[in-house]
Amino acid sequence: MTTAFWFHRDYRLQDNIALNLALDHAHETSGQLLPVALVDLEFFGSLAGIRQHSWVESLRALQGSLNGALSVIEVPSSSQLASMFAERLHAAGVTRVFATRAFDPGQVRVQKQVGQALKSLDIDLFLHDSYYAVAPGTVRKPDGTPYKVYTPFWRNWMTTGWEQPQPLRDEGVRFAAIDGCTALPQPTKPAPYEVKAGEAFALRTWERFKARALDGYKDLRDRADLSGTSHLSHALAWGEIHPRTLLAELGDAPGHEVYRKELAWREFYADVLWHNPTSETEYLDARFAGMRYDTGALAEQRLEAWKQGKTGFPMVDAGMRQLLATGWMHNRVRMIVASFLVKDLHLEWQQGAEWFEQNLADFDPASNSHGWQWTAGCGTDASPYYRIFNPITQGLKFDPDGNYVRKFVPELADIPGAEVHEPWLLPSQPAGYPAPIVDHSAERAESLARLEEIKVSTFDVHGTDA
Repeated sequence: MTTAFWFHRDYRLQDNIALNLALDHAHETSGQLLPVALVDLEFFGSLAGIRQHSWVESLRALQGSLNGALSVIEVPSSSQLASMFAERLHAAGVTRVFATRAFDPGQVRVQKQVGQALKSLDIDLFLHDSYYAVAPGTVRKPDGTPYKVYTPFWRNWMTTGWEQPQPLRDEGVRFAAIDGCTALPQPTKPAPYEVKAGEAFALRTWERFKARALDGYKDLRDRADLSGTSHLSHALAWGEIHPRTLLAELGDAPGHEVYRKELAWREFYADVLWHNPTSETEYLDARFAGMRYDTGALAEQRLEAWKQGKTGFPMVDAGMRQLLATGWMHNRVRMIVASFLVKDLHLEWQQGAEWFEQNLADFDPASNSHGWQWTAGCGTDASPYYRIFNPITQGLKFDPDGNYVRKFVPELADIPGAEVHEPWLLPSQPAGYPAPIVDHSAERAESLARLEEIKVSTFDVHGTDA
């Protein structure tokens, strides 16, 4: 009997409950475990270069941790994914496969298809644990229904609690690779920088964050110009570190408590998506599907300007260029650029979410969809639609000296201090930098008028310009 472990979004060895169960079974049977990963080349090819390279480097690091024993099974398209994967494992003599249970709609579907294909070849698939401290669907109201608001979810999530991190139980088990399956996929597009990834890098990043910024996280996490965040979102998205590992080391200090709450937001969004799987691409609050959004040539031009960071609003452009340059964007800036797309350009949130999916190295389906819906005012526990982010005042507040903007918008590099946030007020427009593509005040009023049109009676449509 040969046992395999299917790594998917848990590219680590430590604190991996499903992997330990696979190791226990392998120890009781053959003493050998086949670690495998599955790559859909059609999907891989559709990703931006930074996402391709991030995936490959995560696989490379995992393969190194396994002393080269990771088998990477490549399939040409999603339609062949389950059958080819199952056939390759069957040919290797596998009789049982373990994996961490997925909860987002796309991967639930993949695991179901793979499970059926394996079963047809008399191979059992066992799914355990999750990518979260508390599995989606676990935290519920006293009446058994899911939470729709974060704060009571957070309280119950804390009461529910989670297991302590588990060390790897590999004693007496040999990791082995399938012949001819150790090559990594080759990126088809360049990356803007050399990616560092993997479990060891994630653990070092966590240690640096604890020493550098955890105690000040409460006050500095929203400052785009400072390194006040953990930079662990990529590691969490790929499971290079489990949230249990982080939670186990948090204390009661204010910075620790706020970081714990941010981890809970990630779990809240996963819970919302689990209970509402169509909300990955559709409005959670269906009333907003009836809002009037812009289409046509001008809308497409504005969307492209937003994507490329050429809107003429420095804080928006800095964020969009940070995304293209690094595959990451500061969380506060994600809210600023999302509000601008939906409420200044009057485009649907899904257009922005799709761009993020293509370009974010830390892409997470639940956090992406529901982060966008929060800002767009149509999600669970949403920032109300009438809260419209002012890209100028947001820049002045969260990049007060303009250092973030100057870093990512070189056309503005010579403008000193806070003046960089309003270059149109200078005697002459900076060379090569566009004028604002819209008037924020006018578009804010237009957004509130469109809210009035869909007659959402529970909203105060007078609005705030945050």
